[in-house]
Amino acid sequence: MLQVEIKSLLKEDISILIKVANSGKHYLCDCGEASLLTVKEIQTVSAVFISHTHIDHFANFDGIFRHQIGSGEKVVICGPKNIHHQVEARLKSYTWNLIDEKAIEYEIREIVSKEEINVYTIRPPHWNLELVKTQNFLFEDEYVNVDFAILDHKTDSIAYLFKEKDTVTFHENASDFKKGKWISELKTAFENNDSEKEIEIENTMYKASELFHLLSRNEGYKLGVIMDHAVDEINYQKIKSVFINADLVYIETFYKDTDQEFAKINYHSFASASGKIMNDCKVKQAVPIHFSRRYTEDDQQEIEIAFYKAFRN
Repeated sequence: MLQVEIKSLLKEDISILIKVANSGKHYLCDCGEASLLTVKEIQTVSAVFISHTHIDHFANFDGIFRHQIGSGEKVVICGPKNIHHQVEARLKSYTWNLIDEKAIEYEIREIVSKEEINVYTIRPPHWNLELVKTQNFLFEDEYVNVDFAILDHKTDSIAYLFKEKDTVTFHENASDFKKGKWISELKTAFENNDSEKEIEIENTMYKASELFHLLSRNEGYKLGVIMDHAVDEINYQKIKSVFINADLVYIETFYKDTDQEFAKINYHSFASASGKIMNDCKVKQAVPIHFSRRYTEDDQQEIEIAFYKAFRN
C-alpha cells in the first residue's frame, strides 16, 4: 500500500511524500518549503514529481538536491514544459568544483503532451543537459505506474496518479495439484495473457488457459495528487479521464467558497468545487490540501466542511 505524508504545515508551502510500504522507496510531490520533511527522507527519494514551478511548489528544490548530491544514485524528476531548463538553471547557479561527476545523476522528464515526454540527463560538475530520447509514458518502476493530466493554471499544472502494480492471487483451495514452480510459470503466463503457454504439472502438460481459473487479478491501489487548477469544464474532463474510481486523491482546495472570485482570477479551485469533482470521479476517499497561507485553522475547518459536503453529496 502506498503511504502518504503531507510534509507542510498550514502556513507553509506544499510538499507531499509518498512511501511504498515495506521498501525504502519514496516519491516526492512538489518542493515547497516544508518543515516536516527530513534529510533522511530526502535521501531516500528516487523520483520527484513537480506539478508546476510557481515558487510555492518549487522553492525548496535547492534543499532537495543539496541532500541528494553525493549519493551516486539516479533520481528522476518529472514536470511540465521547460522543467529541464529550470532544473538546469537552479543547479548551475552554484559552484560545484568539489563535486565528482559520479556524485549523482538526474534524469529529467519534460511533459510536453500526453504522448510526448522528453527525457534528459544532467550530471555534475558542469550540469550540461543531454537529450536522451522521447517516449510516450511518464514513469514506471517495480512498484508503480504513474499517469497524469495536464491541467490549466494559466500555465501547465500536472496532476499525477500513482497506480500500484496489479497482483495475481493463486487460489490454493481450488487446485488438487501439489504446489510447485508451475504456479509461478502460470502467474507469468496470466500476466502476459499467454493462454497458449504450456505448463507441466505432475508429468502432464496443460495449456495455461486451462488453469487460469485458479488465479485472480487484484487491481493495484490508485493514489492521486491534483495540485493547482482552474475551475473549468476542460480541466474537469481531464481529471475524470485519469482519476475516475481512484482509491485516494489529494486535491488542491486553495480558497473558501466565499472567496471563489479570487479562485477564478487566480486560476485556483475552491472548497465545494474540488469536493464535487471528486464526487463526480467516484473516488473512494478524497482529502483537500494546499490552502491559501492567509487562512487560519478556523478557515481550514470551513473549507473542509464545504469540501466534504460536496464530496459526499
